[in-house]
Amino acid sequence: MKKIILTLLVVLGVSNIYAQQTTEQVIVDNDKYRYITNGFWDNWFIQFGAGAQMYFGDHNKELELGDRITPAFEIAAGKWFTPSIGTRLMVQGLSYKGATQNGAHSTGVGVAGKEGHGYWLTHQKYPFVNAHVDFMFNLSNIIGGYREDRFWDIQPYVGVGWICTWDEPKNQSVTYAAGIHNSFRLGERFDLYLDVRGGMLADTFEGETGGRNHEGNLSATLGLAYNFNKRGWDRSKTIIRETTNDAALENLKREVAALQKENTDLKNRKAEVKVQRTEVVAPVFVTFEINKSELTDEVKVNLGLLADAIKRLNNDVVYTVSGYADEATGNKSINERLSKERAEAVYNCLVKEYGVDAKQLEVRYYGGVNNMFYNDPRLSRATIISVK
Repeated sequence: MKKIILTLLVVLGVSNIYAQQTTEQVIVDNDKYRYITNGFWDNWFIQFGAGAQMYFGDHNKELELGDRITPAFEIAAGKWFTPSIGTRLMVQGLSYKGATQNGAHSTGVGVAGKEGHGYWLTHQKYPFVNAHVDFMFNLSNIIGGYREDRFWDIQPYVGVGWICTWDEPKNQSVTYAAGIHNSFRLGERFDLYLDVRGGMLADTFEGETGGRNHEGNLSATLGLAYNFNKRGWDRSKTIIRETTNDAALENLKREVAALQKENTDLKNRKAEVKVQRTEVVAPVFVTFEINKSELTDEVKVNLGLLADAIKRLNNDVVYTVSGYADEATGNKSINERLSKERAEAVYNCLVKEYGVDAKQLEVRYYGGVNNMFYNDPRLSRATIISVK
C-alpha cells in the first residue's frame, strides 16, 4: 500500500513538471489602491520656497495688515514611504514684525494713533529660525487611489518643531503646526508647490507675556520640489514562471516505471498464510461423596487419560482446577476446607501420579455453593478441570 501511495505522489510530481513548461506570465493588478513599495532611496525630494508670513502676538492686531507681513524663506527634504504617507524636515525663517509695549525687539518707531489711549506701542522686528518635522498625507491618493499622472495632489500635514530668536531678549519655544501642501506636477523630476501653514507656540516668544497661553503664526509659500531617483510606484503584479527540467523528468519517469513494475509483482505474488492450530482438552467433571475429598480408582483412571491429553497437546495452555462444596450441608468453614482439599486432590493426582507440568495447572476453590447443575446438591460436591 505504501508503494502504491508513493507511486501516486511521483505521478503527481511528473504531472506538475509537464505543466511547468517554459513560459512566463505577468498579471498586473489594476486596483488603484494596490502598489509595490519602493526601496529606501526612492521617492526622496527637496524643496525651496519663498512667500509671506505673519505673527500673531499680544499687540500685533493694533497694526495695519501690511505692517505685520514679512518675507518667508524655506528649505526642506523629505520622503514618501507610500503614495499616501510621507514625512519631511523643513527649516524656515527670516524675521517677524509686531508691536511691543515693554520695548522687546523695538525698532523705536511708535505705532501711529495709539499714544492717546493711555498707553503707547512701538514697532518691533526680530529674526528667527524654525525647524520642524511634518507628517504628510496625500489626500488625493487616499481618496482617489494612486495615479502617477495626476497633476494636482492635495497633501495635508501636521508637524512639531522648535523655533528660536537670537536677538535680545533671546527666546525659544516648541512649535505645533498644521497645513495644506498643494503639489502640481511639472514633469518626472520637478513639482511646483503652494504651502499654506498655521502654527502655535509659547505666549512669551516675542518678548511679552499677555493674557493668552499661546501665540501663533501663519505663512503661505510658493516653491519648487525636485524628486530623486524613482518617484512613481509600480502596480502590484503577479509573475508566474514555468520551467522544465528534462533530466529530472526522465529520472522521475524511470522511477515511476520501476515502482509500477514492483506493484504488479506484489499483486501477482500469492500470499503465504500460516495457520497456527491450538488444541485443548475438553472440561472434566469429578464428583465426591458427601464430606469426602478422596479420589476413587475410577476417577483416577479418567484423570490419567486427561493427563495424557494435556501432555500431548499444547504445553502453553493453562488449566484451572476448581474445587466446590455443597452449601446445604456443613458450615462455611467446613465447606471452604472441603472445596480446597478436593481441588488439591485432583491437582496432586495429575502432577504427582501422572506427571503433568505444574505450570499448566492453577488451583482455585470456592467453598460452599448453591446447586450448580439440575438442582442436585450432589453435583456441587465436585472439582472441574477446564481451560483457563
